[in-house]
Amino acid sequence: MRALWSSNYHQNWDAFISLVPAAQKTSKILLGPLAVSPFEMHPLKMANSILTLNELADGRAIIAVGGGGGTLGAMKYSCVKDSCPGLSPFKIIRAVKEAVEVLNNASSKKFNMSFEGDIFKITRPYMQGFTWAKASPPKIYTCSTEPQMLRLGGRLADGLQMSDVAIPMLGEAMQNIKDGIAKRESEIDDFRIGNFWAWHIKKDREESMKEARRELIFRGSLLPPFSLHHFLTDEEAQIVIDNYNAGPNNEFAKAYISRSGVIENVPEDLVNKLIDDLSSAGDMSDIDKELERFYQFKEGGITDLSIRLFDDPWNGLKMIGEQVLPALKQ
Repeated sequence: MRALWSSNYHQNWDAFISLVPAAQKTSKILLGPLAVSPFEMHPLKMANSILTLNELADGRAIIAVGGGGGTLGAMKYSCVKDSCPGLSPFKIIRAVKEAVEVLNNASSKKFNMSFEGDIFKITRPYMQGFTWAKASPPKIYTCSTEPQMLRLGGRLADGLQMSDVAIPMLGEAMQNIKDGIAKRESEIDDFRIGNFWAWHIKKDREESMKEARRELIFRGSLLPPFSLHHFLTDEEAQIVIDNYNAGPNNEFAKAYISRSGVIENVPEDLVNKLIDDLSSAGDMSDIDKELERFYQFKEGGITDLSIRLFDDPWNGLKMIGEQVLPALKQ
């Protein structure tokens, strides 16, 4: 187990502060907040926070910078021409690029006079080269799933985190990453490619499937720009898209909000296909099948799997520690 990510959710513990106890009690594992958007946290403060955590963790901090995410959605953030003082219009690729540049500048311990980006400005010398930061620099990742973001991460970051990338999507994603890496100014020895992956497997199959149905709304392919063509027919994909556009009548959202896991008015075989392609669900007898999927991820170029646990996370962590990690080490 290489790293512990703290998801940057709007209603949960702060993604940076919640890792402080782990920084104090551990000595090897990497620690970092996942999916921090420069539109919710200015890159200057992002740098200050991650370097503070990095000092507490003795150089083991990582951060994954993304363009959006749940917190930004909860803020209903929008930025169009002349509507947001101090910022240019909402340009995700440009914003993440500038955030990574600021983080890299700050982590390099050199004197940074200012930063003049198209979106973000820093008008004073920032952090005086972080003379107080003594640990080795933190690792800077991007949250990248779509082509432009994958190429950006490959070109500028130390690694990247994809979200819910299924096996049929992997080849195209890896090609975009390789295209980005080919444009780096300097070579990188250990570029990490992670995949955020939902783990629902439990001793009770029905309990697992209920949880998987409940959380299905948040699997990346069910959100714009809808990466569904890799494993659904056009007709099946349209059912998913129509639900997304239905607002409060979105059946996938209802299953989450009600906590029931009941998805009405959507063919059961379609729901099961989505769960099977975009997550790990079932009972203990399904672990071997999931191990085979993970082997395929590795063969396809994935270096890290970021396993997302839901209900009873300690039970899930114990299951992974006892039955998944030993098999993957063989």
